[in-house]
Amino acid sequence: MISKSHYISDGETEERQLYNIKSALDVGIKCIQFRFKNAEHQQRRHTAEKVKFLCDPYHATLIINDHIDIALDLDANGVHLGLSDTSIAIARKRMPNKIIGGTANTLEHVIQRNREGCDYIGLGPYRFTATKRELDPVLGIANYKIVLSECARMHWTTPIIAIGGIRLDDIDELLRCGVHGIAFSTLINNSNDKKQTFLTINNLLYGNI
Repeated sequence: MISKSHYISDGETEERQLYNIKSALDVGIKCIQFRFKNAEHQQRRHTAEKVKFLCDPYHATLIINDHIDIALDLDANGVHLGLSDTSIAIARKRMPNKIIGGTANTLEHVIQRNREGCDYIGLGPYRFTATKRELDPVLGIANYKIVLSECARMHWTTPIIAIGGIRLDDIDELLRCGVHGIAFSTLINNSNDKKQTFLTINNLLYGNI
């Protein structure tokens, strides 16, 4: 079962990455996608080991962004791949029993990801976000409606995870479009009351808890 709430790690240093991830775990987040784009590979792997150590006691799902080798070395729960990363077919061959997610920015990408057999599709960005460099074109609610209506028409069941600058007051409308869940970073990182923010997110995604 693909979680409806995905926390995307953020931070320019290992210390900030680990602090943000530990804060997310402490408030009850159960799906962590580790993304550390600006790090050198050895530093990224070293930090990922520490993230795995943090996630295990919480029984949290750990998905590694981009790097299959790190995901395999750490026996992480899965990997999330961008359009220019390793192919889904290769990832599936190397990680046959793991979660494999894929990025999409257009309807054509969603069609591609469905054909490739992703376990979930991260569709975005919904709006501008400063947490990702080289941002793809912003979609907005109108394009989400177009993409999700086509998915419904084609009877595709691959869960769509909305990502990119999502705010609390966006969630209801995104769910009405047909998204499975949301991915977020700043929404939690910048909150003055992270626990209450996540409770609100969970209430919106799952109903009363």
